[in-house]
Amino acid sequence: MKLTFIIQRYNPEVDRQPHHERYEIEAEPNERVLEVLLRIKDTLDRSLSIRRSCGHGVCGSDAMLINGVERLACKTLIKNVVEIEGAVVLITPLRSMPIQRDLYVDQERFFKKYRAVKPFFIAAGLAPEKEFVQSPDSRSAFDDPTKCILCAACYSACPVVAGKRPDFAGPAAIINAARFILDSRDQGPEQRMEALDNNDGVWGCENHFDCTRVCPRGIKVTKAINQTKRSITLYKSGKGRDEIV
Repeated sequence: MKLTFIIQRYNPEVDRQPHHERYEIEAEPNERVLEVLLRIKDTLDRSLSIRRSCGHGVCGSDAMLINGVERLACKTLIKNVVEIEGAVVLITPLRSMPIQRDLYVDQERFFKKYRAVKPFFIAAGLAPEKEFVQSPDSRSAFDDPTKCILCAACYSACPVVAGKRPDFAGPAAIINAARFILDSRDQGPEQRMEALDNNDGVWGCENHFDCTRVCPRGIKVTKAINQTKRSITLYKSGKGRDEIV
């Protein structure tokens, strides 16, 4: 079917501000949006800038707004966003991050917030000779946050970041902290408090659930944030490690 793709364009070398350009193109219902965008680039406009890598929903590179909703272009089928001949597909870059060019955004601030929560395993003392032993039940406590691919869709969708608190750490950073805070082997909650235990950390979350709705990996993002809030409260009250996780 023939569709109209309206794509936000911006070249800082020639444009004062972003604008939209229209492209008429044939697309099949079962095609992925990424395939159509690449065909537009190959056949209609070689100057179109798109970030992508694996093309299979693993790297998170091609997150963008498709008809106003944060999605991975490589996982979104045409039939998921339009139903009729002549329909319009609006493509715009992620929100709350500076636009570098077309659908590219500058993710430096996003990753700075991510790095601030120390998203890595922190052990107490020397490592054991073999491995840190953990039960299947304890492992399952942090299984959901491990699915994060850092696509920044949740960060873009977060109304707190976009609104009154731009310094808010954002959902992705907090759930990556949760991945370790909820890990019974990790001993680093103290080191993460500076980034998390304040209004720009976990307490800035207002439970809008937009992050959960747009996550392409189906992570219960808001739940993980609230688990992190509870873990911090228990830790500060002097509860034992077992009660935290």
